[in-house]
Amino acid sequence: MSDSQRADDRSASTAGRQPTGLGVKLRALWRALVIVWQFVPFVLAWARDRKRFLVFGRSRSVSSEDRTRRARRLKETFLDLGPAFIKLGQMLSTRPDALPAEYIEVLSELQDKVPPDPWADIEPLLERELDGSVEERFAAFDTSPISGASLGQVYEAELDGRRVAVKVLRPGIRERVESDLRVLATLTPILASGAEPGQAFTLENLTEEFSATIRREMDYAHEARMLREIGDSFADDDGVAIPDVVESHTTDRVVTMEYVDGVKIDDVARLDEMGIDRAALVQRLEEVYIQMIVEDGRFHADPHPGNLAVQPDGTLVFYDFGMTGRLGPRTREQLMEFYVGLATDDVDRVMDAFVAMGALDPAADREVMREAFEIVIEQFRGEDISEYRVEQLVGQFETQLYEFPMRLPQDLALVVRVTTVLEGVCRTLDPDFDFIEIITEYVMEQGAADAGEAVREEVQETVTRTARSLVTTAPKAEAALDTAGRGELVLETMLKDSDGLARQMARRLFLGMVAAAGIPVAAFFYVDASLPSTLLAVGGTVTTLGLLLWSFRRQRRAALTTPQFTRHEMRRREDEG
Repeated sequence: MSDSQRADDRSASTAGRQPTGLGVKLRALWRALVIVWQFVPFVLAWARDRKRFLVFGRSRSVSSEDRTRRARRLKETFLDLGPAFIKLGQMLSTRPDALPAEYIEVLSELQDKVPPDPWADIEPLLERELDGSVEERFAAFDTSPISGASLGQVYEAELDGRRVAVKVLRPGIRERVESDLRVLATLTPILASGAEPGQAFTLENLTEEFSATIRREMDYAHEARMLREIGDSFADDDGVAIPDVVESHTTDRVVTMEYVDGVKIDDVARLDEMGIDRAALVQRLEEVYIQMIVEDGRFHADPHPGNLAVQPDGTLVFYDFGMTGRLGPRTREQLMEFYVGLATDDVDRVMDAFVAMGALDPAADREVMREAFEIVIEQFRGEDISEYRVEQLVGQFETQLYEFPMRLPQDLALVVRVTTVLEGVCRTLDPDFDFIEIITEYVMEQGAADAGEAVREEVQETVTRTARSLVTTAPKAEAALDTAGRGELVLETMLKDSDGLARQMARRLFLGMVAAAGIPVAAFFYVDASLPSTLLAVGGTVTTLGLLLWSFRRQRRAALTTPQFTRHEMRRREDEG
């Protein structure tokens, strides 16, 4: 089954449960007024950034402090607007292609925790979904939730002699979220019409992705399916624990699963007390996610510390499969290419994989993007990045790096979220965490399913070549210094003929010689020859001088109009392509 067919099936299964009717429409209208009012200050600020006095004047510069202050106001606005916007803020915090870095940093502080709904509201819904009273359906049930979030809350119970966790969707939450999604769907085209092309693409894509993701997250039948599928993939792996689903007590609003205990993965003190090797734990966690994403094509997409735990024997425990992702064979193949590029330190291969996945505009300036990818790869390695290099790169993008040319398709957005959140978890456990090293080991040990040996040989060749260069570079450098010290160093310089520079210089030299010779020839004809010959010599000299001057004027104009890496140039390249 193709990716599009899976997406259609998921959309169809969820669409049937989406609330409709007059109540939803009236609530959407009221929410539209509330949301628009909340966002008026942000729209005015954005308009003033583009035009200093709203309708005229040049654009104004916005400092990093201004963006941080606005990001904090936006965070408070999301909290005021409720569950759907809290989720939206969390999603935006993992999308550097949509917002500047200051917004990403502030929105990452959003916590998906709200006061629990009272048991009096939860009990009728639970009994209606399970066709019986709580006392009849469970041997014991603790009515105090052990976990709560904006969409649902979790209770501990006992069933058939074993502990279970019961996750219940909050009453009325689907109607509230659906109203907000309708408002977002209405406002997105308006926002996109005033945005740059790259941002418009991201806004539309982000809205569609967010709507599909939050609807799936409210579909507990979907969560149960993903629990079963991912659990089956690791059924023979004793180092991974995924709760079993209790089918008899699961619906699209309630999911009952095995209760699996463990210590939160970011509780470093407890892990050290248990004698857990944190570096090995990080490597194991990354390998599990690589297997889910690249090999299986279905993965747990919300790896924050509250959803990951560790048992005393080092077993990894995964909770909350409400946010999951699926990838088709084509995307997984390109992701493997991306990993091989990282392992072999081949930046061009990494960029080609991003282009193939639709995540990088093919018209992007490869030299500038190569520098950007090199900085990201160094960050993956845990290296300190020079602030000057980052500032220089941002300057090349005209301080609008987040606008283009990165454009994340929906199927990759969750992969980016996983990578971002997982990196924070791994660095908490092991400050020396090196993502590239783990990827390299994985590629060498596992390889691609159809070319594992070739991949291993390629990585080994790269490692051998690097080691050889380290051994031979020092003696060569020392020999060169000795030669220079004896005064015997000969430096050969080769000039690259950029844009036919040598040919142009030869043409100008020839024109100059002709013009210089034309003046005495015209003078000779004027004294000793007829008027027509004199006029011909003068005309030829003037024409030659004109051609010479014109060649310099063309060079100056070309220098002034050399295409830069700007949004206008990007659009021009796209139109020509």
